[in-house]
Amino acid sequence: MYNTKMQCETRNCQNCKTNFTIEPDDFTFYGKMNVPPPTFCPPCRYQRRIMFRNERTFYRGTCAVCKKSVVSIYHEDQPCPVYCGDCWWSDVWDAADYAQDYDPNRSIFDQIKELEANVPHVSLLTDHATLVNSEYVNHVGQAKNCYLIFNADLCENVHYAQMAVHVKDALDLIAVGESELCYNIINCGKCFNVFFSEDCNDCHNIYFSKSLSGCSDCFGCINLRKQQYHIFNKPYSKEEYEKKLKEFKLDSYESVQKLKKDAHDFSITHPNKYMHELQNHNISGDYVYNAKNAHGMFMARFVEDGKYCQNITMQPVKDVYDYSEWGEGAERIYETMTTGQGSSDVKFSWACWMQGTMHVEYSMFIRGSQNMFACVGMYKKKNSILNKQYSEEEYKVLREKIIRDMNEKPYVDSKGRTFPYGEFFPYDISLFAYNESTAPQHFPRTKEEIEERGWRWREPVRGSHAVALPPEKIPDSIHDISDDITKEVLECITCKRAFKIMKPEFDLLKRFRLPLHRKCPDCRHETRLRRINPPYLYHRKCQCTGQESENSTYTNTTKHTHHGEDHCPNEFETSYNPDQQEIVYCKECYQAEVV
Repeated sequence: MYNTKMQCETRNCQNCKTNFTIEPDDFTFYGKMNVPPPTFCPPCRYQRRIMFRNERTFYRGTCAVCKKSVVSIYHEDQPCPVYCGDCWWSDVWDAADYAQDYDPNRSIFDQIKELEANVPHVSLLTDHATLVNSEYVNHVGQAKNCYLIFNADLCENVHYAQMAVHVKDALDLIAVGESELCYNIINCGKCFNVFFSEDCNDCHNIYFSKSLSGCSDCFGCINLRKQQYHIFNKPYSKEEYEKKLKEFKLDSYESVQKLKKDAHDFSITHPNKYMHELQNHNISGDYVYNAKNAHGMFMARFVEDGKYCQNITMQPVKDVYDYSEWGEGAERIYETMTTGQGSSDVKFSWACWMQGTMHVEYSMFIRGSQNMFACVGMYKKKNSILNKQYSEEEYKVLREKIIRDMNEKPYVDSKGRTFPYGEFFPYDISLFAYNESTAPQHFPRTKEEIEERGWRWREPVRGSHAVALPPEKIPDSIHDISDDITKEVLECITCKRAFKIMKPEFDLLKRFRLPLHRKCPDCRHETRLRRINPPYLYHRKCQCTGQESENSTYTNTTKHTHHGEDHCPNEFETSYNPDQQEIVYCKECYQAEVV
């Protein structure tokens, strides 16, 4: 058992060289999991995990078994065999056939890398049997008629989405749950007919709005609660509202571009709550929902007793630290990614799922197995190290020896970063280059910066399609565009790359009576990402000065009883960057203005 300390301790991160604090509750958790405290700071730990996750970079490949053409997350120069979903999930292979004996004269990580190169990998990480007409999806389960959705479950007719759960008939989304008939929305839940909006909950018939709850028939609004027929926060009669809506010409691309700018300019003059959260108790971070005793969280819901977790979408989740993506019954998870479906006691691993998965360390692609150490691809196995099965007693003895070896002769990478027992996999183990992985979404780096840090870069593969229709040739109104547009090759107005409009997305845009986009899917995704606060926290002070905001662009609508005419004294941790122009209020000042 590792010693636990009951006082704060400051350490210096191996990677970024900044100081970070380990608190008494952290030591308690590490003691419960029987692991040493980390030597990398929380952001660097998150960055390291998602360097093992390729979400959006696809290649064409061939299944090593049936020779069928497949969409794959693995470049053709990767050494591992790649199987299509049908073959990987079948019984034509057994990961135990690739078993290796442990060599105490070599680093366990070198041996894991060797095993990883030999064991078959699935072309796309999905719950394959639950997909219907959804070939181009990744990290997805229970999807029907979906295209280019990622980290999503229980979706139907959804296209170009990330982090979507229980969504139907929708297009261009990030972090959306329990919603239907929506387009270009971010961080919304229980929404119906919501377009070009963000941070909305339990709303319907909403356009170009932000931070609405329980509202309907609102346009260009911000910070409203249980309101109807409002335009830029001004109330209208039902008849006036419907007349104005027609005047906005929402079928026109030029009109929509102007409305986007008008809505942004209006919203930037209103205060933001210091964090996005709802129905929580004792939490910190941003985009946190239905959580309890959860700190340093980002894009997470349904977490109880957790810290430093990201992209948790399905309940329940309990006793988790440094855990990225999924949920659905995960418990006692540490330094692990893409794990769920009842998995428990999983450490330093990724892609572990299925009921019965427990006591797993330094492993990947583990399903329904127990007592796994340094294994790859094992299914319903026990007491295995490097895919070789042992008796329970033999397993325990060899596991302890490997841990001693890891601590006495830790793996050292090209930049001198050490990886004893207790740290996640070294970067070198990842099959993905930095710019193929999910890491650039939250930790953007240039090619030079990536290589200087000892990580890999892969030159992006450009499509060979010739552009037939530049953006200026696309008709302004959706009503003037026929189904023939789905046969054309378009040029992205931003990056100039070629892309196509798929028939289902065009049908949705016609149904919404909204104009055809001029950006390719990747550029649209990048635009949405820029609307989400990054997973960094800054210590800031409330910007309410008593009667108005610090920048004098917003005048308070009521007196704030906890500070009156004086500057609000409240301070907080927030992901709103102080260099940005948003007005940020504490919870008390914000609620006084909008509730």
